[in-house]
Amino acid sequence: MKILLTCSSRHGATESVAEVIAERLREADLTVDVAKPEDVTDVSGYDAFILGSAVYMTHWTPEAVDFTKRFREELEGHPVWAFSVGLSGLPKGAISDPHRIGPVLLALDPEDHKTFAGRFDPNQLSLRERTIARLGGAAEGDYRDFDAARQWAGTIAASLTSGQE
Repeated sequence: MKILLTCSSRHGATESVAEVIAERLREADLTVDVAKPEDVTDVSGYDAFILGSAVYMTHWTPEAVDFTKRFREELEGHPVWAFSVGLSGLPKGAISDPHRIGPVLLALDPEDHKTFAGRFDPNQLSLRERTIARLGGAAEGDYRDFDAARQWAGTIAASLTSGQE
């Protein structure tokens, strides 16, 4: 079983969650390639896909959205999971409507979509980003829950390995 995990990260929080997910899948003896979506030129040879993106203003990054548009047909017929990282400072990093991330997830019809809390470090942001985050009520801090990411990856591993001998 070969998995492509794409990850579009702005300030490293999404990338760190992706690495934890990849590590857990590898522990289940699955082969996982991790790549930035903009670096992927071919998806043939993969059995499953996990797509991750940072979330800004309720949207995935342009690179993540572009990936889903470029490879939409190739993804059909394969299991696809999606995760979003961001929204730090909101209760448990959750959003009430995951479809606000945009039509990208609706078009993919993923097996599951999980939202993980991110990290808000104003020192890593531009003035514009800091202003928007503060207006949105984001509180400074690191809200990443790596145990939750490992647990979610474990459910993906179980799904992919059930029926394998």
